Amino acid sequence: MKCERLAIPDVMLVTPPRFGDARGFFSETWKQGAFAELGIPGPFVQDNHAFSADKGVLRGLHLQIDPNPQGKLVRVTRGAIFDVAVDVRHGSPTFGQHVAVTLSAENWSQLWVPAGFLHGYCTLERDTEVIYKVTAPYDRGAERGVLWSDPALGIAWPISGSEAILSDKDRVLPPLHACPVWFRA
Repeated sequence: MKCERLAIPDVMLVTPPRFGDARGFFSETWKQGAFAELGIPGPFVQDNHAFSADKGVLRGLHLQIDPNPQGKLVRVTRGAIFDVAVDVRHGSPTFGQHVAVTLSAENWSQLWVPAGFLHGYCTLERDTEVIYKVTAPYDRGAERGVLWSDPALGIAWPISGSEAILSDKDRVLPPLHACPVWFRA
C-alpha cells in the first residue's frame, strides 16, 4: 500500500496494489487494519457511487457538519476526476488552503478527505464513476457547501465557469468568507 501525505498532511493519497494477469486484476481497496496504520481508521458506514455522463461535471464543494461530519475515501472505477479538498478548520495553519489530485481508474489512487474539509471534483472524461466511503450517514440537515469558483480559494479547476456542468444547488453556494465556523482545528 502506497501512501502519500499531501501539502495538507491530514489529506492523503493512497494507492492500493493491483495484482493482474491475462484474466484481469485483483485489489484490496479497503482493509481496516492497513488503513488504520495509515491514520484512516473509519469506521465507514456508507458507500456512495456517483456516475457522470459528461466531461466537465462539477460536484461540490460540499461537507457535513455536526452531528454527522463525514470523512471520505474517494476512488474512481471508470474515467478520471480532478479531486479537491479544502481545509475549513478554523485555527488550522492551512485554513482556506486546498490540495488537488487526479484520481482515475488507471492510476487507482484514492483520496482520504477527513471531516473538516470541503470536497469537490470535476470529471475529466465522459462516463466517469466515483465510489466513496463515508464515516457518517448522509444528513440533509448537516449538509453545507461553498461556491466551487470562490476566487479566495484559488483552485485551478481544469474547466472554465461556462464549461462547468453544475447542479442548481451548487450554482448558488456562498463563498467561504460568508460561511460561519463549522469546524475548529
